[in-house]
Amino acid sequence: MTQSYDPAREGAQMSFGGRMSYGDYLSLDAILTAQKPLSRAHDEMLFIIQHQTSELWMKLALHEIGAARTSIAEGRLEPAFKMLARVSRIMEQLNSAWDVLRTMTPADYTTFRESLGQSSGFQSWQYRLIEFAAGNRNPAMLKPHEHRPDILARLREELATPSLYDVALAALHRSGIAVPDDVLGRDVSRPWAADARVEAAWRQVYAAPERHWPLYDLAEKLVDFEDYFRRWRFNHVTTVERVIGMKRGTGGTGGVSYLKRMLEVELFPELWHLRTSL
Repeated sequence: MTQSYDPAREGAQMSFGGRMSYGDYLSLDAILTAQKPLSRAHDEMLFIIQHQTSELWMKLALHEIGAARTSIAEGRLEPAFKMLARVSRIMEQLNSAWDVLRTMTPADYTTFRESLGQSSGFQSWQYRLIEFAAGNRNPAMLKPHEHRPDILARLREELATPSLYDVALAALHRSGIAVPDDVLGRDVSRPWAADARVEAAWRQVYAAPERHWPLYDLAEKLVDFEDYFRRWRFNHVTTVERVIGMKRGTGGTGGVSYLKRMLEVELFPELWHLRTSL
């Protein structure tokens, strides 16, 4: 008879009295007890975990976007490329989460929807920070967070900070490709508006990528990020329509109609528009 395998024989640590274990390091007790369904519905656990894990991925995305922005602002483009590539992979994970949530049918959702009250993903402050950091800045979106001064302060701080796209344009200008002064000195708290002069500047990069390779790579990393972000928005719309149809969202938005309007938002419009004229 084959003797049972004992990892201790190969040096595996098996005793953790007074020592840090895997669960201790990851604070698993706090994480795994953070799911508190308000109904007896089977699918509410799925709903909670899907949104909690998405918020964890968003936290990492913000960590990477912030570091990438600092790196670009300091003229260190290469480290930013890895960070931005990671953000795209994070967005891919967020996209995959919708596949799991779509296993919940309309009948399943109605068994606990009332338990949500007026809470809604529309109120995710981390999602709002990602949009603000990328450049989609709408001060009206501060209002859902006025009841939390700490969160409101973080959002306002972000609005006062040059966005990821703002620092990319500054890097473009430092390289010798002129970006207009009024663009570089704009009020960064305002939403970005497509500018033909900025498109012309980026077109110089795309017309001679070998000469401007770091900027070309930066531009394509931004496009990758927005590509995955657009897919996330589309999957969000599809999932919501599949589960609740055209009902209003729990947070009071138009639901699908609101989300479809968000599909029209462009984070880095010039990087998309220039492709037509190349």
